[in-house]
Amino acid sequence: MSIPIKKALEKVPGGMMLVPLGIGAVIHTLTPDAGKFFGSFTGAFFTGLAPLLAVFFVCLGATLEVKSTPYILKKGGVLLGSKVLFAVLVGVIAGRLLGELPIESGVLAGLSTLALVAALNDTNGGLYISLMGQYGRKRDAGAYSILSLESGPFLTMVTLGIAGLAAFPWQALVGAILPLALGMLLGNLDKNMRNLLAPLVPAMVPFLGLALGLTINLNAVVEAGLLGIALGLFVVFVGGTVLLLADKLTGGDGVAGLAAATTAGNAALVPAIVATANPVYAPAAEHATVLVAASVVVSAILCPIVTSAWARRVQKREQQKDIPEGREQEATARHAVEPQS
Repeated sequence: MSIPIKKALEKVPGGMMLVPLGIGAVIHTLTPDAGKFFGSFTGAFFTGLAPLLAVFFVCLGATLEVKSTPYILKKGGVLLGSKVLFAVLVGVIAGRLLGELPIESGVLAGLSTLALVAALNDTNGGLYISLMGQYGRKRDAGAYSILSLESGPFLTMVTLGIAGLAAFPWQALVGAILPLALGMLLGNLDKNMRNLLAPLVPAMVPFLGLALGLTINLNAVVEAGLLGIALGLFVVFVGGTVLLLADKLTGGDGVAGLAAATTAGNAALVPAIVATANPVYAPAAEHATVLVAASVVVSAILCPIVTSAWARRVQKREQQKDIPEGREQEATARHAVEPQS
């Protein structure tokens, strides 16, 4: 007997992360003391998100190559810089209005600077690469080797600091990026280490999702549902517009920019890490995790639709540019075969 569990998960946008996350959240909501009850290895898993993340970022770092072509550096640098600068701008504005704490009441209850910055600061790499393979320039897919530097909490911590909110001790900042840097070192010094560690990246995603879900109370999901959808729309349309303009200003056609307007599943892990590094963000972390998780789903659904529509527009425009030249050639050919009077 065989059950296609993996295929079923892959049919859900962000399913490898979000389905286990949902299962963990249900368990935590219904039986919040299950970890203490079972103890041992099971209990350790209920509170083991931090060590799992450390291993995950070492493996992820091993997949990143230091050597890149100038084009990839340019394209990836533009997209990465645009995302970070936009997140900083949003963080500064939100920081002035909200501070570190979430909004406590009203339609926007649960929204925080942490949620906004975390949703904007990480790109769904698998989706970006697949969209580039289908609609964009193939070499643009390589730009994700630069974009993937967003992975993890480091840039979110830096952004919150730039926004003038509660700063993080330098040890926390260095500690946040050390596992990724260690992985990059291992992967670039020894190809065999890269081959060993790289396959663990997708394999660990469901475990991270489950461990994260075990920290979420679903009562918060009900309260933040529509707001999470709105956050996803903001990432795709507002963030996508910024990235599209940046891509076009540097000679691109905008397809790569729109394809990067997503929230990665990893981003749902960031609020919890940030709150661990600086407890002042703890009141915002749970709501932020739920909002970012919703943004992952919304952006994963909408981004391909928006990107494909723009790609068709670009292709149609290029075809229209070619038509006059083709007609002129046809007219020249007709004139050449007509008898001279």
